[in-house]
Amino acid sequence: SSPFPWPHRLRSTPTQRTRGHMAIGGNSNELACVYAALILHDDGLEISSDNIALILKAAKIEVEPYWPTLFAKLCKGKNVGDMLSAVGSAPAGGGGGGGG
Repeated sequence: SSPFPWPHRLRSTPTQRTRGHMAIGGNSNELACVYAALILHDDGLEISSDNIALILKAAKIEVEPYWPTLFAKLCKGKNVGDMLSAVGSAPAGGGGGGGG
């Protein structure tokens, strides 16, 4: 039984199935950790390697073992809410001043 009420939220397209688990390779490892971190942030929980690993386990998603730790370190000390807000408010490209 999972300590989290939402293991159904995290869905992924498997590249390979092994014993009822999804084995994800390449950039999908990163994507799975991103979704796990967003779920933790949304529920107001700490974005830690243990919590990321618990979510992935509850969703039966297998990633390389170093990904949850790497991603938790990346998020440590950062305000995920601010990072999410910045995505939508980034300035449009172009318009560089060329003078002469």
